[in-house]
Formats: sequence, structure tokens, C-alpha cells
Amino acid sequence: MSAAPTTIVVMAKECIPGRVKTRLHPPLSLEDAARVAAASLADTLDAVQATGLPVIVCAQGAVAVPVGVRTIPQVEGGLDERIGAALDECRGRVLLIGMDTPQVNPRLLRSFADEWPEGADAWFGPATDGGFWLLGLDELGPETLGGQRRGDLVRGVPMSSSETGRRQRERLETAGLAIADAAPLTDIDDIASLRDVAALLPPAGRLARLLPELGVLLGKGAAS
Repeated sequence: MSAAPTTIVVMAKECIPGRVKTRLHPPLSLEDAARVAAASLADTLDAVQATGLPVIVCAQGAVAVPVGVRTIPQVEGGLDERIGAALDECRGRVLLIGMDTPQVNPRLLRSFADEWPEGADAWFGPATDGGFWLLGLDELGPETLGGQRRGDLVRGVPMSSSETGRRQRERLETAGLAIADAAPLTDIDDIASLRDVAALLPPAGRLARLLPELGVLLGKGAAS
């Protein structure tokens, strides 16, 4: 077990209408889709901060974070490049997640750090849409990775497709890593997945309070 605490890295982006959660439109307006994204991000940040573990937000654009949370900017390039750079920026064990699974809770996230299996190099959590929601990596140096950096485990993996999760897991396997598997979670991508996630949200969370206003749970689409 690593002596240093595990760091949670959250990949986040500024919630600008027309640039986030566009597959929720229609039935939601682009403005309400951005509100869903902002609430999802806020719930995610609440959950990671409540773990008591160090948190780094890797931000694209202006992202408000809680006091005491470190922010680093996302680099230019595709999502694989941005995730790779974030992994290279961090030291020690990391748990990297996005802002699309606000149903995560502090106990679940903390369990990955506290119950890291003996001999495991990585945690991998698939998403139900074929992507992945969690990537945990031990402190893996170039000597372990054949001269590569930790971020190179992600660079070049095609993102945002139904093959992303499979290809990412294969990349870890090809590198010879011992992988511990986390249970699948659903990313919020469209109205159907939003409704699926809604049933798992903390009732007092921001997204749970927002959805009735938007009529999502009743299938009414966006509020006028």
C-alpha cells in the first residue's frame, strides 16, 4: 500500500450552454442542459471533497471549485491528451473520474483508495455506454512502463465511442498491469441516461433538486 494518500482527479469543463450536454437538447434547452452539467459537476465535487482525500480539478475553462481544492488547466488536444497530461501532473496513486457520474458517493470513492488490492496496478470502472467512469493508477514510473510516462497509458485511446472502455482496458493489459475492476456506472449523456441516474442521486444533491423543475422525471422535457 502506498504511504502517500491517493489523489482524486476530476476532469471538468466550464458549463457553457451549447458546449456541454448537448445531447440533452432536445427536449431540454441548451441553457437547461448546461444547468444539468453544472449541477452534476457540483455534486461530483461535493462527493470527492467529502472523501477527505486530496482533490485536483483538471479544468477546461472557468470552473468554480471548493476552497482548498487545487486546480490545474487542461492542455490543448483531444480528451486522451488532456487526461494523459493530468495523470503526468500528479504524483502517487490517482483515481481519475469525470463530471458525468454525480451518483458517486464518498464511501464508494474512498473504498478504492482504502481497499486498493495487494499487487494491483490499476482500478478500472467501465461505463454502461461503452466508455469508462473510473481510472485508478498506482505510482508507475518509466521503468515499469517500458520508458513511457503514466499518461501514455491513455494517449492514443479513441475517446467518446462505444469502444473507448474496451480499448482503454486493453491498453492497461498490454502494458502488463494488474487490474482491479470496479462496478459499471451510467454516464449522463442523454435524457434516457439522465433518468436512469436520477434514481440513484442523493436526494439533497443539486441535480436531484433541479430535475423536477425541468420536468425530467415526469417526462415533460424542459420547463418553459
